[in-house]
Amino acid sequence: MTPSRLVALDRAHVWHPFTQEATAPDPIPISSAKGISLFTEEGEEILDLISSWWVNIHGHAHPKVAGAIAAQAHKLEHVIFAGFTHAPAVEITARLAAVLPGGLERGFFSDNGSTAVEVAMKLAIQYWRNKGEPERTRFLSMQGGYHGDTFGAMSAGVGSGFFTPFEDLFFAVDTLPYPETFIGDAKVEAKEADCLAALDRHLNDQAAHTAALVIEPLVQGAGGMRMLRAPFLRQLVTKIRDAGILVIFDEVMTGFGRTGGLFASLTAEVTPDLICLSKGLTAGYLPMSMTFCTDDIYQSFLSDSFDTAFLHGHSFTANPLGCAAALASLDLLTDPQCAKNRAMIEAGHRKALEALADDFPELARPRLRGTIGAIDYTGAGSGYGAAVGAHLKSFFWNNGVLIRPLGNVIYIMPPYCITEEQLALGWEKVVQACRALKRDL
Repeated sequence: MTPSRLVALDRAHVWHPFTQEATAPDPIPISSAKGISLFTEEGEEILDLISSWWVNIHGHAHPKVAGAIAAQAHKLEHVIFAGFTHAPAVEITARLAAVLPGGLERGFFSDNGSTAVEVAMKLAIQYWRNKGEPERTRFLSMQGGYHGDTFGAMSAGVGSGFFTPFEDLFFAVDTLPYPETFIGDAKVEAKEADCLAALDRHLNDQAAHTAALVIEPLVQGAGGMRMLRAPFLRQLVTKIRDAGILVIFDEVMTGFGRTGGLFASLTAEVTPDLICLSKGLTAGYLPMSMTFCTDDIYQSFLSDSFDTAFLHGHSFTANPLGCAAALASLDLLTDPQCAKNRAMIEAGHRKALEALADDFPELARPRLRGTIGAIDYTGAGSGYGAAVGAHLKSFFWNNGVLIRPLGNVIYIMPPYCITEEQLALGWEKVVQACRALKRDL
């Protein structure tokens, strides 16, 4: 099929995510990928510097992951997971429990990041009901947080601004101000104090009715790669715990090496009661997610009555192919070479961000956490509606790099297999884009 025919059929039948179909340009047909490179139907190469929505942590078409999936497909492609089990599911659960913060022993499978958060929120509500405290139905979240597109996850992400048409259907969620910070931020301590004061006021009024805090630890992804300090996160969690409230970490994006350590919870030295995993779990090869919890939460669901059981599941729960991909990805992630690669990426981000902040006064709030580097283009609007975002995205795609700005936020979050030269090239494209914007806007 020719590229033009492919695009014509796409335009006639396909509805793309997070896209205004009336104004969006034609999608780019991709025929294959390797490492950090995407190849179009016409043979052009595009460097994937955002890991295709943050999932392909080891790059595309990695032989170890692809081989594991192929081998598993010849043995067992799927089996109902109610009443049955299989080796890949058991092994990935046990291996993740061994590398997660201590105490997160029980893993529940689902399909994607949204459902992992949905599972965690349902577990929290039913945990309190099973413990004899059914009045605990409220949640706490952070302003600007994004947790997915199912209704519980949307409710937790009410402060993100993505879900206005559905807000009348949300359940009770209270939001706290998010003390985002960046390199050179002189006001961070005041912002953190304001957040903790708001938390104190909330706890005075609603502690007895609050089931859990839901938070993206250290970095808000879709909210604009907004970052907070680890000591503040520890203070926040301590206050929540002292009030007897559960803590849910949404590590759908921050997990699997993105923030420096294997998980943001380990980087921050904070252990939640529940943790949500997806994206890098299977290295982007197959949709799968997991929600881990403490044994205390698990035990609260055990009794002689079916009513206390967790009545939740998906057709493809613990799909063996996804589990095989996850095992192969975890092997790659825990290889010492991967840690060296991630350290190289962090150093490359730091060098580039320092140069950008010096050379372009339009760029502000440089920030860095692990393999995530971000900076804001100011003076031309902000947020997802900023026209500068469309200009930037178009420039990047026309110049051979996949960088998808979050409105006026430019960020790079590459696969761990990227080379130092490729990373430097990516940031050079950012420099070129900024020069073009100064000329054209």
